[in-house]
Amino acid sequence: MEMKQIIQTEETDSGPVRLPVDSESHTFDDWTISYTKSHILKSVCINDNKCVPGEAGCCELCVYNFALELPHLPDMVFHKNILTISHKSGARLEFNPMDALKLVRNEKLDLKVACSEEWKESRSAADTQEKVKPFDWSFTTEYKGTVNEGMVVETTDQKIDMFKLMKREPILFYHDLTLFEDELHDHGISVLSVKVRVMPSGFYILLRFFLRVDHVLIRINDTRFHYEKGNDYMLREYTHREAKIEQLKRVPPALFTSPNEIAEHLPVVSKVTEKLSLSAKATDSAETTEDMSS
Repeated sequence: MEMKQIIQTEETDSGPVRLPVDSESHTFDDWTISYTKSHILKSVCINDNKCVPGEAGCCELCVYNFALELPHLPDMVFHKNILTISHKSGARLEFNPMDALKLVRNEKLDLKVACSEEWKESRSAADTQEKVKPFDWSFTTEYKGTVNEGMVVETTDQKIDMFKLMKREPILFYHDLTLFEDELHDHGISVLSVKVRVMPSGFYILLRFFLRVDHVLIRINDTRFHYEKGNDYMLREYTHREAKIEQLKRVPPALFTSPNEIAEHLPVVSKVTEKLSLSAKATDSAETTEDMSS
């Protein structure tokens, strides 16, 4: 197994210290796990709102606005925060904020179904008006990652073995990225993040959307991925959990701000497990590459 990790360190009196970097890459089995990260997306057009869709000079903010057509974006969009899982065959799994936000519903919605009178009373008249616009102001997304044609997705009865993942193993590589975040006008939080962990036995990814609307509801959309060394596939498990605050009266409110702790108290609304396999074309490509290099 070849392992490659690109990091930057600085020598100090107490030894080498790892420096913050904008990108890293780690090779495991036939996969390369890499990420890039940077500052948040600017909130103002740098071209004085004169950007034209498709033109080379279009600023990053307008690229997002033209592609998404949402009334407004989350407070913080980390547009350059991208996690990529690439196979030597060309198969690719990626996590990026643009594709995640494309799944935010912007058609007409009856948001009164999702929000209680308590929420309505806690908002200003202007905010309540926003509630009836054709836009999911909570930025709820059912994003499960972006796969290319090198992967075949199919439902499966196989399950991710969480007990196996709980076994103590050396961590070969780890990183956590925030893709977007919004504080819902100080009435809660909506955040999408992704983290990856590589161990000698394989790698594990958790993509999590966490929504808390104060005094109203808590929602978690978790997508877990597990690859075991030697397999030509990985499992993807999507779980949607949700509960109104009135259903959580026996749960200490202090847990409401901790996704890890509150998750076990939220009922499962839906759950789907899928197998992401290397396509025949991707497998043939990988074998051809091996033959040419031998």
